[in-house]
Amino acid sequence: MTSQPSSPTINQAWLPYMALAFGVIALGFSALFVRWANAPGPVVGFYRLGLSTLILIPFFIVRRRRSTIKITWSIMIFPIMGGILTALDHGFWNTAVIFTSAANATLLANTAPLWVALFAWLVWKEHLKTAFWLGLLLTLAGAAIVLGTDFLSESTFGIGDLLAITAGIFYAGYFLVTQRGRNHWDTLSYIWFVGLISSLCLLGISLGLGMQITGYPLQSYLAFLGAALVAQIGGYLAVGYALGHLPASIVAPTMLGQPVVTALLAIPLLGESLHVAQIIGGLAVLGGIYLVHTSREKPTI
Repeated sequence: MTSQPSSPTINQAWLPYMALAFGVIALGFSALFVRWANAPGPVVGFYRLGLSTLILIPFFIVRRRRSTIKITWSIMIFPIMGGILTALDHGFWNTAVIFTSAANATLLANTAPLWVALFAWLVWKEHLKTAFWLGLLLTLAGAAIVLGTDFLSESTFGIGDLLAITAGIFYAGYFLVTQRGRNHWDTLSYIWFVGLISSLCLLGISLGLGMQITGYPLQSYLAFLGAALVAQIGGYLAVGYALGHLPASIVAPTMLGQPVVTALLAIPLLGESLHVAQIIGGLAVLGGIYLVHTSREKPTI
């Protein structure tokens, strides 16, 4: 007589999908924490990455004790470069959230896959399919609609959107460096070193620009902590877990839900509204990035 599958087995099968959903929602809160912090972008980034790095120290120590990888300067170059790029990404993106809507900033920063693909084409001579070029045109058209809407309606003349696109370029640089760096590092150690380097860079940027580091109200510190716990640790670890159990062809397109989550959360929690042009442009950007993702998928063997 054969036994029936137990419910934990079914739950375990759904766990990666639940982790992926949680990760997307957690990352969708990122822009909201920036707004609630009411502090300069680099300062928010410093606390988000700095606090998450401190919280992860015990886990990092345990992981290093079990690791057989010897840390040398030849492999430290990857988390150092990744940390610098992450600092620039967070600095520009957190500032973008202040100058444009949370939805726009999150949407345009997620154009990173587009810049990764263009780099691979120009530098690594990677062949790009027709679907990629269609995705490129669709993404640029959607971004132009979003940017044009802000340019016409906001006194900041779309500066927040441009900052978000710049953040997306640095985010793409982080992806490219990490793609090489993960050949030498385990996930936790790499993320911890990146967090350490980026938080130090953001501290230097904040001090260099004369920004206030301490003396914020309790709400700001709670927002800093929320960004570190929910978005940085919760979001990234959940997505990392999902990547370990699901194919990238499922995870990558699902991550495009982050701007959608942010846009929906920003309506009741930040009092933002979505214009028709924003919705059309946003859907075009998401559709274009989806085409970029699928055009670069490697066939399974």
